[in-house]
Amino acid sequence: MKQTLSLEHNYRPAKNPSEASPLIIMLHGFGSDENDLFSFASELPDTYSIISLRAPIPMQPNGNAWYNIYFDNSNGKFSDTDQAIVSRDLISDCIDEIIKKYTIKKDNITLLGFSQGTILSFAVALSYPEKIKNVIGLSGYINEDILVDKYAKNDFSKLNVYSSHGTVDQVIPVEWARRTKPFLQKLNIDCAYSEFPVGHGVAPQNFYELKNWLEQHKD
Repeated sequence: MKQTLSLEHNYRPAKNPSEASPLIIMLHGFGSDENDLFSFASELPDTYSIISLRAPIPMQPNGNAWYNIYFDNSNGKFSDTDQAIVSRDLISDCIDEIIKKYTIKKDNITLLGFSQGTILSFAVALSYPEKIKNVIGLSGYINEDILVDKYAKNDFSKLNVYSSHGTVDQVIPVEWARRTKPFLQKLNIDCAYSEFPVGHGVAPQNFYELKNWLEQHKD
């Protein structure tokens, strides 16, 4: 049964909702909403409960954002770091709510993000790794500016990462994503990284690969 959380969300229970199940939390991209990634929830293993969160900042005429992205002549394109940090902690707090209100395994939570949702997934996992087991980061990158102070001293021994990107992504350059694996390796975090010949999106073979990766990291 769907519960009330501080963030609007979609919920798909696991096959046996009375038993504690692993959980996938979906974080959508800029200008989208909780229905976007949730549209392929039925293609993910039914052993997982799935919650897709809606970002807190409404956009016009529709959609939502985890933080605003601004465009001007002097600074070009830039992100609102303060809003991103607020959203990072809002997601972290929401995870605590989910653990209290839903029957899930609190030590087996996967964040699955796309674009801005990936940036926030990395921020949450690297800032609060005790809450996250896996990260599936699609078409995003690590923004070190929105990580907690002294994050490198955290215990990342249980964290696993799958990251992928399109080689012709016109929104987030693939060069930014290519820094993900070496960045994580310096923290001794296991990371699988793949590229696909697509733009800012998820190729069918990408989805197939992440499902296989998830299967390998389910326990």
